[in-house]
Amino acid sequence: MFADRAKIFIKSGKGGDGHVSFRRELYVPCGGPDGGDGGDGGDIIFEVDDGLNTLSDFRQVRKYAAQDGEQGGKKRCHGKNGGDLIVKVPEGTVIKEFESGKVIADMSGENRREVILKGGRGGQGNMHYATPTMQAPKYAQPGQSGQELWVQLELKVIADVGLVGFPNVGKSTLLSRVSNARPKIANYHFTTLNPHLGVVDIDGGKGFVMADIPGLIEGASEGIGLGHDFLRHIERTRVLVHVVDAASTEGRDPLEDIRAINKELEAYNPDLMKRPQIIAANKTDVIYAEDEDPVAKLKAEFEPKGIKVYPISAVSGQGVKELLYAVYDLLQTVDSTPVIFEKEFDPSMMIDETLPYTVERNEEGIYVVEGPRIEKMLGYTNLESEKGFLFFQRFLKGNGILEELEKAGIEEGDTVRMYGLEFDYYK
Repeated sequence: MFADRAKIFIKSGKGGDGHVSFRRELYVPCGGPDGGDGGDGGDIIFEVDDGLNTLSDFRQVRKYAAQDGEQGGKKRCHGKNGGDLIVKVPEGTVIKEFESGKVIADMSGENRREVILKGGRGGQGNMHYATPTMQAPKYAQPGQSGQELWVQLELKVIADVGLVGFPNVGKSTLLSRVSNARPKIANYHFTTLNPHLGVVDIDGGKGFVMADIPGLIEGASEGIGLGHDFLRHIERTRVLVHVVDAASTEGRDPLEDIRAINKELEAYNPDLMKRPQIIAANKTDVIYAEDEDPVAKLKAEFEPKGIKVYPISAVSGQGVKELLYAVYDLLQTVDSTPVIFEKEFDPSMMIDETLPYTVERNEEGIYVVEGPRIEKMLGYTNLESEKGFLFFQRFLKGNGILEELEKAGIEEGDTVRMYGLEFDYYK
């Protein structure tokens, strides 16, 4: 079975704890603190592997954890950093936060490698906490905990052209005729249970990638049949080719077929209706109707709307060449930039809002903000980067910390201290 979805648990490594120790050497009086820092926890990194084309590996292994950092040692020894864990996925994999369904990363195009979860920072040893008034600190900073997350992996086929249509209209036959793909072909519904890709070569070294998208019936957008399993593969295609049974060999009206499929596409994702479309009126070799020509009816209905209709026979090859050239010409008018899904969820900004914090003014007139929520935020935020600093500002405002400082009487120019960080307050 083609595996294009998987739910997995990922966890980055915990930072190693800082060490508490004191220098003890002969003839060295008053040895000070020399506890070393803990190592950083390992990251969870997703990387594209061109040798993969399904997510089947994730059906056997569902939990992925990076190594923890080692704790610091005496004599200022730094703990070893935890090893990163690299998770290999096929190109086209979209990583989503499981609960919300928001996109974390799209492993497509130039995005071949991305850090999804950062490991926790190692804690500082007691050598960092010596002051003139506290020359023998007996405490050290614990390592930051790793991040953990359930994610949904979805493989969305990358193709220029998507063949859509009801079952048994000849999509697989057409793909096998024009490309090197060899999908299973038989005269019953849902012969094709997997999306198939084929490279179409036409004269002059021109070509494009075509995908047969199975499982579309009425109600597909609501999860009926195999619709939800394969509708996602249409999202990356740049041109849609509706394959219809112009001969009505199963008693369906080809006009109604196209309307029904478009209705399902729009219900699933309204942006799909903005994609250019072409109609391939298939099975013209078995049209025996004595009344109005079904191809003429299709042209009268859709060509005024800008959707060209091409009569073809996928079995005999009649009209197929003209269809391919029309598809190629249409592709030249469409933006060639691959469809990449925008990031909607950033795991680095996950902070538990139930964790406490305190805002107090000390004897020196400095406003001290402390607590597990603050410590965790600082552990995962790189304030030297623009992105990290913007997150820091949003964190102060969104968590009500600025409001608490104002209630405590802070004024412009006053100093705020958050563990090892100090800054002046300005609105």
